[in-house]
Amino acid sequence: MEGIDWQGMLIGDEPPIFLLEIVIRTIIIYGYTLALLRWLGSRAIGQLSTVEFLLVIALGSAVGDAMFYPDVPLLHCLLVVTVVVFTNKLIDFGIARSKLIEHVIDGKPEQAVRDGVICKSFLNSSSLGTSELFQQLREKGIRQLGEVEHAIVEADGVLTVFKTARARAGLPILPPWEIERPIEVDSKATDGPLSCMQCGHTSSDHRPVRCPHCDHDRWTQAALPVER
Repeated sequence: MEGIDWQGMLIGDEPPIFLLEIVIRTIIIYGYTLALLRWLGSRAIGQLSTVEFLLVIALGSAVGDAMFYPDVPLLHCLLVVTVVVFTNKLIDFGIARSKLIEHVIDGKPEQAVRDGVICKSFLNSSSLGTSELFQQLREKGIRQLGEVEHAIVEADGVLTVFKTARARAGLPILPPWEIERPIEVDSKATDGPLSCMQCGHTSSDHRPVRCPHCDHDRWTQAALPVER
C-alpha cells in the first residue's frame, strides 16, 4: 500500500517557487479588480441587485482560476475582468437613462398590502409567497394585518412596511400559521369581526359567505388591535 503523497496534496506537482508566483498573481489580480470595483462605485458593493450578483459570480470565476493555475495567463484574466466590469457599467448607464431598461433589469416595486388587506395583484404574483410575506411582517413587529397601512416589495426584494396610525382588527399572523393555524369559523354563525384567511379582508357588519375582495370562502376570527 503506497503512502500518502503529502507534497502532491499540499503543493501539487508545481515546483515550490510557484507558491511565490501565486502570491504575485493574487496581488496583481486583486489590486486590478479592486481598482475597477472602486470605479464602479459603492452601488456595486451594497445591497446586491440581480446584475450585481451576476457581477460577483463572474468576477469570482475569472479571478480565482488565474490566481493559482499556472496555465492561465494573467493577461487573459485581466481582459475577462475588464470586459465584465465594463459590461456592468454599460448596464448601469442604460438603467440610469431608460425606465424600460431599469424595469427589465431591476424589476419594479409591488404593493403587497394596502389598508390591512393583501392586494389581489400580489396574490396572483410570484414575488413572495404568503408565508414569506407574513414572516417578513413579523420581523418588523406586525402581529396582524390591521396594523399595516402599506407594505411594498421593493425592486431589490426588500419589504417596506408603513404601519397605520390607528390599528384596526385584522388577519392574525402571530403565531406563525405553521405553528398554530387560525381556526376556521362560519361567517354567519360567529360574532365579532372576521378576516378572510386568504387576503385578510376584515368585516364586522356585513358577513358574506365569500370574500368580496378575493372571493375566498374561509374565515377566521379577526385579531383585535393591541392597546399601546
